Amino acid sequence: MSEGLPEGLRALYPFPSSWIEQPGGQQHYIDVGEGHPVIMVHGNPTWSFYYRNLAQAVVDQGMRAIVPDHLGCGLSDKPQDWSYQLNDHVENVLRLVEKLGLKRFSLVVHDWGGAIGMGVATTLPEAVEKIVVLNTSAFRSKRMPLRIAACRWPLIGRFLVRGLNGFAGPATKMTTVQPLSGELKDAYLWPYRSWADRVAISRFVEDIPMKPSHPSYERLVKIEEGLSQLRDKPMLIAWGGRDWCFDVSFFREWQERFPEAKAIWKQDCGHYVLEDGGEELILGLARFLR
Repeated sequence: MSEGLPEGLRALYPFPSSWIEQPGGQQHYIDVGEGHPVIMVHGNPTWSFYYRNLAQAVVDQGMRAIVPDHLGCGLSDKPQDWSYQLNDHVENVLRLVEKLGLKRFSLVVHDWGGAIGMGVATTLPEAVEKIVVLNTSAFRSKRMPLRIAACRWPLIGRFLVRGLNGFAGPATKMTTVQPLSGELKDAYLWPYRSWADRVAISRFVEDIPMKPSHPSYERLVKIEEGLSQLRDKPMLIAWGGRDWCFDVSFFREWQERFPEAKAIWKQDCGHYVLEDGGEELILGLARFLR
């Protein structure tokens, strides 16, 4: 799929592609720059494109940016019968870390990337250098907005998400305060142009573990309980204050769990805080990681 990127998207996302064979298929990632590795873990319904500007800033600061597309997302394969559960996403990133021989690395996490990235961090706490947290969670919550809950309803939910593009499409309008340009909207949606392409988007929504009977609940609890291993890691929490999903309650819980962390509250930014925050925020994050 990377070979067929439209010219305009390639101009916004000018990175060479790399691949790793995972149990579910070929996983795409970018690996650019030299020096200290920074792994950036995206959420739903984005892909590695979300980190394009931060990846470049990290490289400009003399570091190495590694940004995977989760299986089913971005330029990775989109198997229709894979599990798409939290534990398997974590294991995919762990295999990438092993393949690249990374002994020390920093992490940037956003949205579902919080649980996935912290799954990696709590498995390899001695390898983690610094952590940047962006509008995400890695712990249990009872909060679920109705517009997300509707996408989980039996039969109807999958039709909304996969058939009508009722998750990724609205996300291009509901995740930022400053409207995305048409070009950026197209870029975010390009990997998700059909029912089959949107399989991971639907499965991510279904995989939110709200009760103990959910298949990913036990893994999330393990990640949550392991967060204490990371208390001594330098952490920066940068938050878009106008996020209707990951609201201020999530921001406060991160602060309670990591009282020594630096915090940036961006009142005029939405869930896609890297889009609204612009160059100033991105440079600040890159300098922290350096």
